[in-house]
Amino acid sequence: MKQIKSMLAATALVAVFAGAAAAEQLTIATVNNGDMVRMQKLTDDFTKSNPDIKLNWVTLEENDLRQKVTTDISTKGGQFDIMTIGMYEAPIWGSKGWLVELKGLDDPSDLMPSIVNGLSAKGKLFASPFNAESSFVMYRKDLMEKAGLKMPDAPTWDFIIDAANKMTDRASGVNGICLRGKAGWGENMAFITAMSNSFGARWFDENWKPQFDTAEWKDTLKTYLKLMKDAGPEGASGNGFSENLALFQSGKCGMWVDATTAASFTIDPKVSKVADKVGFALAPDKGLGKRANWLWSWALAIPAGSKKTEAAQKFISWATSKHYLELVASKEGWANVPPGTRQSLYANAEYKKVPFAAETLASMNAADPAKPTVKPVPYVGVQFAAIPEFAGIATKVGELFSAALAGQISADDALAKSQEYATDEMTKGGYIK
Repeated sequence: MKQIKSMLAATALVAVFAGAAAAEQLTIATVNNGDMVRMQKLTDDFTKSNPDIKLNWVTLEENDLRQKVTTDISTKGGQFDIMTIGMYEAPIWGSKGWLVELKGLDDPSDLMPSIVNGLSAKGKLFASPFNAESSFVMYRKDLMEKAGLKMPDAPTWDFIIDAANKMTDRASGVNGICLRGKAGWGENMAFITAMSNSFGARWFDENWKPQFDTAEWKDTLKTYLKLMKDAGPEGASGNGFSENLALFQSGKCGMWVDATTAASFTIDPKVSKVADKVGFALAPDKGLGKRANWLWSWALAIPAGSKKTEAAQKFISWATSKHYLELVASKEGWANVPPGTRQSLYANAEYKKVPFAAETLASMNAADPAKPTVKPVPYVGVQFAAIPEFAGIATKVGELFSAALAGQISADDALAKSQEYATDEMTKGGYIK
C-alpha cells in the first residue's frame, strides 16, 4: 500500500513539474503610465483563470518604449510577445505584415469606431485599445477664482495665456501652466502639433512640402515659447507627460493641457494634493474651427515574430474587455477605469457621474484624423502624420523645439532647421520630386 501511495505521489509531483514546465511566459512591453501600472497589479484575475500563462513585464518611459519596440519589430528580434503601441504604429506595421491580426476580442462592436479605424489596416484590427484619449485643459479651480477668472467650457488661447500669467506665483512655487517640453515625437511634438492645428498650421501641404516656414508655424512656436517662459516651470525642456503630472499633483501648476487619461490621477486623493480643486475644459482654440486636441490610443498588439500568439490573444482579450473595466471599477472606482475605448462606458449611468467623462468624450469626438487642421492635408492623423517617415522627422523637430525652449537656439532657427531637415527627408522618401 505504501508503495502504491509513493508511486501516486511521485506521479502527481511529475505532473506538477510537467505543468510548470509547460506554462508559457508572455513578455509584455508597456508604457509607464498609471493605467498600465494598475493593470499589472490586477493580473491575478487573469492568471487564476489561465494558470498555464505567466507574465513578464517590461515597463518603459514613452520614448524608450517606442525605440525598443520599433527596433525589435523591424529587426524581427522576437524579444516581446505583446507590445503596447498606438494609432501611429498599428496601421503602418500591420500593413507591412509585422503584426498578428487580432480575433476573439470581447464585443468588438462596442469599441469606439474612430479608435478601431486608427488601429486597423486593410480592414483588419492589429491592436486592441487598452485606453484611448484626446487632450483637454485640467486646471485649479481655486487658483482660477483667486485670479478673478472663470474658466469657460471651451476656452480660447487668449484666455489661457491671460489666465496662466495671472495664476503664476513663482514665489510660492506655482506656475500658471505646465506643458510638454521633453523632446520626442510622442512627447513635446504631440502637444505642439495639436496646438499648431488650432493655429491653422500643418505639417505638409497637399504636395507633401513641409510647412515650418509659414506664418502659422511661427505664430504657434513663438506663442508656446513665450507662454512657457512667462508662466511655465523651470527646466520645462525636460518635462514630458509623467513629469508634468507629478507637478500638477503636487500643486505646482495652475493649468495643464494634456491627455484626458491623466484626469483620474489629478483627482485621486491618494496621489494628488489638489484632488478636490481640479476642473476640466475643452482644449483651447484660436477661433479657426480647430481645437488643440489630439486622438490617441495605447493599444496591445502581437508582433508577427511571437511564437505564443494564442496565449497573447487570450491576455489581450482579457485586458481590453468589459470585464476588465468592471474589475477596475470594483477595486478602484469608476473614475479610474481606463477611458475612451468602449461606447458602453459612456452610456453607463455610474460612469456619467465621473467629473471628466463628458469632456473626454466631447474632446475625442472633436478630433478628426482625416481633417486635423484648418487647411487640407494629404495625411491622416491629428498629432501625427501616418507615414513611416514621420517618427524620424518629428523626433528631430522635437529636439529642435526643445532646444529653443531651453534657450539654446532661437525660434526662427528651430523652424528653419526643421524645414530644412523635413524637406531633405521627404525628398529622400520620394514624396517631393
